[in-house]
Formats: sequence, structure tokens, C-alpha cells
Amino acid sequence: MARRRRWSLTKAASWTFSVVALAGIAGLAALFAVQSLPVWKHAGWGFLTGREWFFRESLFGAAPMIYGTLVVAAVALALAAPVGIGAAVFTSEFLPRRWRLAVKLAIELLAGVPSVVYGLLGILLLRNWVYDALEPFEPLSGDTLLTAGVLLAVMLLPTVMTLAEDALRGVPGAQRAAARGLGLTATETVLHVTLPQAAPGILAAVLLSLGRALGEMIAVFLVVGRQDNQWPAPVHSVRPLLEAGQTLSSKLGGAEINIAYGDPLHWAAMAGLALVLLLLVTTLTLLGARLRRTDHAT
Repeated sequence: MARRRRWSLTKAASWTFSVVALAGIAGLAALFAVQSLPVWKHAGWGFLTGREWFFRESLFGAAPMIYGTLVVAAVALALAAPVGIGAAVFTSEFLPRRWRLAVKLAIELLAGVPSVVYGLLGILLLRNWVYDALEPFEPLSGDTLLTAGVLLAVMLLPTVMTLAEDALRGVPGAQRAAARGLGLTATETVLHVTLPQAAPGILAAVLLSLGRALGEMIAVFLVVGRQDNQWPAPVHSVRPLLEAGQTLSSKLGGAEINIAYGDPLHWAAMAGLALVLLLLVTTLTLLGARLRRTDHAT
């Protein structure tokens, strides 16, 4: 009876905290939606597709900031995902247990480093390296979308590696033993047995990391340059990667949020940016969490 009661209390507490968390997210979304209504009435869908942001002229186009957010996240994932997944495979499948635990602990410690520390390292080191590397292209400075993406890749690497390693370790050892018994080498076992079965968990790791990439503010704010109205022409051009830009999070973390507070329309535009960012991050996080549950269930 006592055991059943303890389980009931645990289950009730879990449900309570889950409901509180969901209510908090729903409350934030509702608050941002209500406060952003004036800008939706003023600009309509042009708020999302507009390419110009001049608050003194009541022009609010979020497209360059959405573009900057997606580009920085894409660069970060393009660099962090292969390295993180490769490190996870090596750690999970080839390292002895003693070394595996040591490496995983070191990687998880990196995940606990504050964002502002990464940002300061980006200012002191990374942007100078990027500027020197891009010197043939004559960049104005080392504060670019590419710099932000590279810095974010370093920050995401522990998350990708840890979650991908958990997915790989979730594959039953009997599957590996059966594959080796059929004559497959260790590498063939990883390629044809372990990775296919862990694929949902690895995809979840990438989506959860992408959710963090979209919402990262401090480190990106310090190295992205914070230049408004940077829209690529043509849209597939890579030149904007070599220039200063703006993301949704860096815009919300800048001084303009204080300027906007005295103007209802301007404030509504900032709330609209927050709503878009919240919806993007929440959607990716929920998709990643669902894939992780599916991976563990199988």
C-alpha cells in the first residue's frame, strides 16, 4: 500500500509540474500573441515577409531576422552534427567503458559553460580568426553570420554528442552480438545495425540542438554584428554569411527593446518577433522530444 501511495504521489507530482510547464508556455504564447496584435493589424503577413525594418517610419519586416536565425542555425548544425554524431559513434561503439565515461563527462561539462563565456571567447579569438580567413573577400569586420554560426556550433557540440550517444547506447547489445555472430565487422555493425536503429534518437538530438540554436541569444548577440535589413540578393547568395546580420534572439536582446516600450506599435512588433521565436523553438523541441520517446519505446 505504501509503495502504491509513493508511486501515486510521484505520478501526481510529475503531472502537476508538466501541466505547470505547459501552462507557462501557453501563457507566454498567449501574452505575445495579444501584445503583437497591433503589428499584425498594421502589416498583416507582411510582418513575416517584409524585408525592411525602420521603426521610426513604422516599417516592420521580420524576414531578414528570420533569415539570419535560420542561416546561423544551419551553419551551426552543418558543423556540429557530423562532428557530434561521429564523436558519439566513436565513444559509444569503440572506446572502452572507462574511457567512454571520462569522455562523456568532459563533454557534458562543456555543456555547462555559460553562454556569455563562449561569447567572450568569440570576441577575443573567433572573430579575429574569421576575419583573417575571409580577408580575400574584404569583410568589413569579423562580426558576421558565419562567425555566429561557428561559435554556436561549438556550443551545440556537447548537446548533439550527448543525446546521440544516449540514442546509440539505447540499441540492445544483443543486436550487436547477433550482427557480429553473422560475420559483420565492428564497422559494418555500426553502419548497418546500430545507426539505423538509433536514427530516430539521433534525429531527435539534431532537432533538440536546432531548437537551442534558434533560441541562443548572448553568444550570438556578441559576434553577429546586429545589422538590420540584411537580405540576400539573390536569395541563394552566400555573401550575407560574410557580413554582419541579425537574428530574432539578437534583436530581442538589444537596446531596441527599451526604445520600443514607449511606442505601442513598435512594442507589438517586438512581441511579434518573440512569438515567432517561441513557436519555432517550441515546435522543434516537441518534435525532438517525441522522437526520443519513440526511440526509447522501440
